Amino acid sequence: MLAKSTTCAVVGLDGYIVQVEVDISPGLPAFTVVGLPDTAVQEARERVRAAIRNSGGEFPMRRVTVNLAPADLPKAGPAYDLPIAISVLLSSGQVPSIPESALFLGELSLDGGLRHTNGILPMVAVARDEGFRSVFVPELDSAEAALVDGIDVYGVANLNQLVSHFRGDEVISPITADANQIVDEDISPNGVGINSRRDTDLADVRGQEHAKRALEVAASGGHNLLMSGPPGSGKTLLARALPSVLPRLTRREALDVTKIYSVGGLLPNGSPLITQRPFRAPHYTISNAGLVGGGRMPRPGEVTLSHRGVLFLDELPEFGHTVLEVLRQPLEDKTVTISRAQGTTSFPANFMLVAAMNPCPCGYYSDPVRECTCSANEVARYKRRISGPLLDRIDMFVEVPRVDYEKLTQPSDSESSESVRQRVEKARQLQHLRFEGTPLLMNAEMGPTEVWNLCKLDDTAKGLLNSAMKQMQLSARGFHRILKVSRTIADLAEDEVIGIAHLAEALQYRQSGESL
Repeated sequence: MLAKSTTCAVVGLDGYIVQVEVDISPGLPAFTVVGLPDTAVQEARERVRAAIRNSGGEFPMRRVTVNLAPADLPKAGPAYDLPIAISVLLSSGQVPSIPESALFLGELSLDGGLRHTNGILPMVAVARDEGFRSVFVPELDSAEAALVDGIDVYGVANLNQLVSHFRGDEVISPITADANQIVDEDISPNGVGINSRRDTDLADVRGQEHAKRALEVAASGGHNLLMSGPPGSGKTLLARALPSVLPRLTRREALDVTKIYSVGGLLPNGSPLITQRPFRAPHYTISNAGLVGGGRMPRPGEVTLSHRGVLFLDELPEFGHTVLEVLRQPLEDKTVTISRAQGTTSFPANFMLVAAMNPCPCGYYSDPVRECTCSANEVARYKRRISGPLLDRIDMFVEVPRVDYEKLTQPSDSESSESVRQRVEKARQLQHLRFEGTPLLMNAEMGPTEVWNLCKLDDTAKGLLNSAMKQMQLSARGFHRILKVSRTIADLAEDEVIGIAHLAEALQYRQSGESL
């Protein structure tokens, strides 16, 4: 007898509907799975056989053939266990019927229990978009699945419970959740939610007022930032304080980030929704695939895990040359594309790049207190580890000098992160109004057309920009990035037109990078 059920495959971050067909025919006992399955799907045969028997069912001692259609779509992961098991039970007459508009997802344990399964959120989302009315998922993942509106979610503890549901013996009730409510409730006023880290507060950073102002500008427009200074000057501390001044995730952004972490299997326990902006700080020994993603079946890398958040690269020149060069496309396009023989996969990568470096190998070049021990050739060779095209994609450069004893020992009178965040959110609101009706969210995402139309300068600012272009020998990309930063500074001042003061500050951040 032929039986069918429906499940979903995840390729990259996208879900695809998969039809599970099971045929039980006379012959020697065999269990075959076809349809381009990987090793985890092939091993489903043993899990399904044991789960059915240990749940009180009977596994048919005949020829069982499972087809996962479409056959040319790669199938990976253990999420096919439940639909295969329910199709076998349906084909053998142990389950009377199942709804055609239902979708099944979940990994089975040998005792019939359902385990946590990665990628639930994107798979339920595609089921809703394809017109399915209900989805059966592991009980552990039901809160995550319920974030998708417009579809009934049933949390299943074990296979026996699901069989009882379809027989009418024990009906499972659907659950509901509201992502808006979760975002509002899980984030407290200081930005600490149930799945968040405790960020450094700007008030804890002594001195470095110029660098703090740069962080505020970068956070307001989503600009890339490079800090340079001697060891112990506070570069890493400043970078770790940046998430505390970034605007809270919107509902759409929270769902986008949660989708990525769901596929990667990185959702915190008991937290169905990511409520804090990501902050990723990989070590400089990371590989190309670890940074941008890769593998036979491409998986998200650090640039994608930083989506809508911050990617912090400490000791930037110590990263491998090829590792840094693969950042060029994501920084420009806000996506990363991975090509393999099986096909091409694209991942979102709209992140803020924040990097820190020493001015030389010993770290004390131009330091007023400690003498540098590096030769001129060593300093030049150290700086050449970062290519010009990569530096051209960074909007702001800030020098972080040594902190004096007096500033370290005096009581801090710096603003708290919360007060800075309020100004940042106000600037972001102006940008949201300006970009309404477009996919853009902040100034750093503007293309040449938006820069031309929205970055209006007054007459004095135009004269200053003309002089700067000649003296600094700016590229067209550098020219546009200065205008974007100027637009952000004007937004912080709530000015419609970019004035000479806004442009001068933006040029100052750019000029600091001329020494690199």
